[in-house]
This record gives sequence, structure tokens and C-alpha cells, in this order.
Amino acid sequence: MSLSIGDPITIGSNVVSPLAGFRENGFVAGQAVLTAESKKVEKHVKACEDNQHAFVPLSFDTFGSLAPEAVRFLSKVQRVVHNNFSTPQGRDFVFSRLGFSIQKVMAAQFVARGPAILM
Repeated sequence: MSLSIGDPITIGSNVVSPLAGFRENGFVAGQAVLTAESKKVEKHVKACEDNQHAFVPLSFDTFGSLAPEAVRFLSKVQRVVHNNFSTPQGRDFVFSRLGFSIQKVMAAQFVARGPAILM
């Protein structure tokens, strides 16, 4: 389903370690985020299409790499924001909130895994 302004969307976000799958496949830069994106799409796209929603996988790794679909989506968001907000503060608001959300997810993962790492 193509994405247009005003279309209902469902965003599936996930953060993955760049070392995920390292033992099975060896380390390939960016491979973990691509795998996470494809699994997210495989899991959710059918249900979203059935409900007439576009599905956007927003996958990135803890080193900051973004999956290709996340880059395309954020580029579209950037264009819409820059066309609809006249002040830099208005433009910055959307991406500062997005950045905060990403940091919150990463912090939750580190806290959840902290006891296992320390043992």
C-alpha cells in the first residue's frame, strides 16, 4: 500500500542490537536492522492491509543505523513538517519528540537487560 498524506498508518518500531544474529551469520554491518525490518513487515503487513492501513516498519539499531523503509518514511515526514511549519521551533518539535521516543525505547531495553549483563 502506498503512503499518502492523510492515509491511516500503523507504525511498528523496534530497536535491535547490531550484533543480533552474529553467531549464526557472522557480523555484517546493517544486517541486523534489515532482518528486523523484514520480520516486522512479515508479521504485521497483512493485518494492516486488511484494516486498510499502511504499515511502516521503523527499525533501527542501537548504533543508530536506520532500515531503508524508516529512512523513506522519515524523509516524507520531514518534507511534510517543513512545508507546514513556518518556524524552526515548530519543525524541531516533531523530530525532538521522535528522538525522545527512540531514546526511551533504548533506555527501557538497557534497563531490562541490565541484571543479565551484570551477572
